[in-house]
Amino acid sequence: MDRKVLIMNEEEFGAHVRRARLIEDLSQQEVADRANITRATLTKLETGHGSSLKTLIKVLRALGRDDWLGTLEPIPDISPLRLAREAAGIAEPRRASRRRPSPPRTNPF
Repeated sequence: MDRKVLIMNEEEFGAHVRRARLIEDLSQQEVADRANITRATLTKLETGHGSSLKTLIKVLRALGRDDWLGTLEPIPDISPLRLAREAAGIAEPRRASRRRPSPPRTNPF
């Protein structure tokens, strides 16, 4: 499946949320009530002035736009260390190694 990657800042994303609200013909207070948040919190989200992930999820659900959550996946980074390990045939570590207890120190005095 080929996905279109869309990169936007908070203001642009907030504008999309606002547009979705207006398409549904809902006031900020109506969406805030449905999402169980304050109108001021919704205003911050829509203007791109910061919001929590929890708030974003509540608002998207209140707008019936849960499908947007699937588009919020981060773009995978290419790790140079991973490429070097793969080229050398070394498997990725699956967990941190256990530290062995160091021998007790003896006081030379």
